Amino acid sequence: MTNSTDIYRNRPELREAMQAFIDAGFAGVTLRVHDDQVEWAGSAGVRELGGTASPPVDGRFWAGSVAKTFTATAVLQLVAEEKLGLDAPVADHLPGLALDQRITVRMLLQHTSGLFNYTGEYYPDGTFAPGIPAVGKEWVDSRLRTYRPRELVELALSKPARFEPGTDWSYSNTNYTVAALLIEQVAGGAYGEQLQRRILQPLGLRDTQLAGDITDLPEPHAHGYYRYQDGDEWKVEDVSRQNLSMLPGAGAAISTTKDLHTFFAALNGGKLLPAPLLDEMRTPKGPIDYGLGLFIQDLGPDCGTVYHHNGGAPGGYGALMYSSPDGTRTLTAGLTTGDGEANPAEALPPVLDALIRAVFCGPHAAR
Repeated sequence: MTNSTDIYRNRPELREAMQAFIDAGFAGVTLRVHDDQVEWAGSAGVRELGGTASPPVDGRFWAGSVAKTFTATAVLQLVAEEKLGLDAPVADHLPGLALDQRITVRMLLQHTSGLFNYTGEYYPDGTFAPGIPAVGKEWVDSRLRTYRPRELVELALSKPARFEPGTDWSYSNTNYTVAALLIEQVAGGAYGEQLQRRILQPLGLRDTQLAGDITDLPEPHAHGYYRYQDGDEWKVEDVSRQNLSMLPGAGAAISTTKDLHTFFAALNGGKLLPAPLLDEMRTPKGPIDYGLGLFIQDLGPDCGTVYHHNGGAPGGYGALMYSSPDGTRTLTAGLTTGDGEANPAEALPPVLDALIRAVFCGPHAAR
């Protein structure tokens, strides 16, 4: 007789879901699924193009915008300590930046400030206003450059705001780099030190880095590749080396599936924030249901609600981070892109939806 634990650990639909990512053009995927009783982890694809080894299940990867959830958590901890007010002007704490006095802490965390996105602003009419190099050959050639948070914010402030504060919603990395500066000012210590003290160290997240100008992924890791156009020629570059300082507070993250699980389970399980502030964090706003540093997604009556924040480095890497409302069921993953012609942004949605539903809507999903 086979018990439920054995069935869970041998779930073929998870391996099929991982293989779907490879069939869609991704080079590799590492996946970890937890529920309140068991853990499942595996990988598919290749660690490096031209090789046969699978990606390391516990490997590090550039995790991108999952950093926003860490940053938002630290800001809300300062709110809990009554050192910040959610609806207080940010400019009161950062007078040297000449921020619009109407921009509040809440607006930073929910992307309603209107601040120009320093990695480039895409407008509804199809026009694009460039910021720092974040795509194409220009990014490949400059990807090891070191940036300072203040210079990125000052670049954004030199551009027209996208809209008046609080009147609309638009995803902007600038919001979270300002939030990182706010943490430093209010808490009286470097952003990285504060995140280490408040989140990483208490949770034992030894394989996660959220600050600095690191350019080399710690071993073990899979290689990520970026396909770009150089004149009339298409090229593929191994972009395993890139500079963490490009997106301070907003996308500067190196992590593992295990660390992301530990963090997100703790957050949604109520171990990092008081219940009222966790509720604030998980209250949706805007056209795609963004709270304060995470997304809220309703999967339908047979699956329920999940909270998530995914991430992507400018090239080569991606991260997935999903949780049930109580934190007892999580899905975390690291992705690498290869040398295929498929656009990862177009290839991801269908295979991601199938994976999410395999975890949160399958026969083992919590009801």
